[in-house]
Amino acid sequence: MRPLDGIIVVSLEQAIAAPFCTRQLAELGARVIKIERPGTGDFARSYDERVKGLSSHFVWCNRSKESLTLDVKRPEAKPVLEKLLQMADVLVQNLAPGAATRVGLAYETLQERHPQLIVCDISGYGGDGPYRDKKAYDLLIQSESGFLSITGSPGEPAKAGCSIADISAGMYAYSNILAALILRGKTGQGCRIDVSLLESMVEWMGYPLYYTFEGAPPPVRAGAAHATICPYGPYPAGDGKTVMLGLQNEREWAAFCSQVLGRPELAEDPRFASNSRRAAAREELNAIFIEAFSRLTAEQLVQRLEDAQIANSR
Repeated sequence: MRPLDGIIVVSLEQAIAAPFCTRQLAELGARVIKIERPGTGDFARSYDERVKGLSSHFVWCNRSKESLTLDVKRPEAKPVLEKLLQMADVLVQNLAPGAATRVGLAYETLQERHPQLIVCDISGYGGDGPYRDKKAYDLLIQSESGFLSITGSPGEPAKAGCSIADISAGMYAYSNILAALILRGKTGQGCRIDVSLLESMVEWMGYPLYYTFEGAPPPVRAGAAHATICPYGPYPAGDGKTVMLGLQNEREWAAFCSQVLGRPELAEDPRFASNSRRAAAREELNAIFIEAFSRLTAEQLVQRLEDAQIANSR
């Protein structure tokens, strides 16, 4: 038995955010009925052909579901939708801005006929505000949210290598649907959930926001290194290979200095006596690290890090 056995989800979905959300529900046991447009279906089907002729994105986000072709714009679709909604616990949609309202699937329209229905709307910029009707894709949200201001190297922003805005929104939608199901079990009433890609990514930008509290300088782009913790990032070993390492506290800093660098006096140096000071002296410290690591192979460096209980990877 799975937690969501017996729960029925109807989803008018495309691309990544909503399909990723409903896939989580399906894998917890919900019956997910995915409604797709005639002809092309979910346009994520055509992103590539990497999985035995199928799109890698589509396979990733749509396993464990049922698919139904239905042109929701046609009058003949209304009784089909109504029959589906009569048995549904959850309706999810991430159609183009305004499309759900035009086909009669707004929460306000459905609430009277289906008081127990949980309606989850996923959009780029939310259900109100000046950007409500603006199209949104993952890269654009990464930019709009400020995420690109902290990624990449100085002078050259870089997007995340996967669809993090879509994934973020999908996971927030998923967790809120679970909460709404618990709430319905207590009240007997459904509710509306409004999740946007922008709000999801802005939440993820909370730490950079607080880092600039009261006008402090923002985090700098630091490539694969951490913008505000030092040492934390990639370092070259003497054999040309790269080792990733990261420190979190002063105990680890002391162990790193004595057991990895062979320079215990650095742990007592007031210039490096806190993470903030080390981050400010990053260039000076990096020169020390690189010189020390140049005498070690990657395997030797990793062994020293392991012996000192310093987090690392290759």
